[in-house]
Amino acid sequence: MAMKSKVLIVGGTGYLGKRLVKASLAQGHQTYVLQRKEVGVDIKKVQLLLWFKQLGAHLVTGSFNDHQSLVNAVKLVDVVICAISGVHIRTHQILLQLKLVDAIKEAGNIKRFLPSEFGTDPARMENAMEPGRVTFDDKMVVRRAIEEAGIPFTYISANCFAGYFLGGLCQPGFILPSRDHVLLHGDGNQKAIYVDEDDIATYSIKTIDDPRTLNKTVYIRPAENILSQREVVEIWEKLIGKELLNSSISEQEFLAIMKEQDYAEQVGLTHYYHVCYEGYLAHFEIGDEAEEAFTLYPEVKYTTVEEYMERYL
Repeated sequence: MAMKSKVLIVGGTGYLGKRLVKASLAQGHQTYVLQRKEVGVDIKKVQLLLWFKQLGAHLVTGSFNDHQSLVNAVKLVDVVICAISGVHIRTHQILLQLKLVDAIKEAGNIKRFLPSEFGTDPARMENAMEPGRVTFDDKMVVRRAIEEAGIPFTYISANCFAGYFLGGLCQPGFILPSRDHVLLHGDGNQKAIYVDEDDIATYSIKTIDDPRTLNKTVYIRPAENILSQREVVEIWEKLIGKELLNSSISEQEFLAIMKEQDYAEQVGLTHYYHVCYEGYLAHFEIGDEAEEAFTLYPEVKYTTVEEYMERYL
């Protein structure tokens, strides 16, 4: 049996990063987590790093401001996974990965790099609106750098994080489902794809030693989780045994409200617009140049939307 790759996770204390660390360890990989010098006295991050260590992960010190420290960390492993934030309402750090690309190129030993993507496939968002398109444009800058450097890669497109979308019944600004009222985007019938964040991590780690995913985009599209906002609401209504009052916000109203927000909020709302009004996530066929995780790894029992939403009862 082939040896499992050694993995370095950058951004391991983040929302998805901590799940990637756990999934890597659970699947038997020798796992390293970059302990960035900038963590300082952030007690939550320090405690999380120490917990990783208790689980069996190795902590390796490094910084995006110290090129050699990145090179040294990369040389310890076979695979690098980056999960630094690309969300403007927190910290948008996507282009920091160019420093990681330089380190991987210099180290010369990496068999696979998974950059921080995990959402909408940026290659399909060339017509995205301002200002939200900055997220996709920056990710494409990183992709070009990876490919120009000849670094083996896998890009993960995981669509909608369940915690952000299902928790708020697909309403921006909400992360707990109402038991009284829901605001539908238009008619609420555009399909989107919702994925449990732990499942995103599990599928992502599955790809790293899989030759079928080398230099490809992998879409995570669980068949039962391709649903409209209205269908998500109906699942919640079934769980609570109550029909919600609903109203609707038109496309024009949504865009008008969006333009009144600050820059960071506009970026996020632009993404909601493309998902909820234009159905960008579910309106295309994957084709032969990419792979679908649900098909590649049928042994993974993914969390359905209904199963996910039971936690809110």
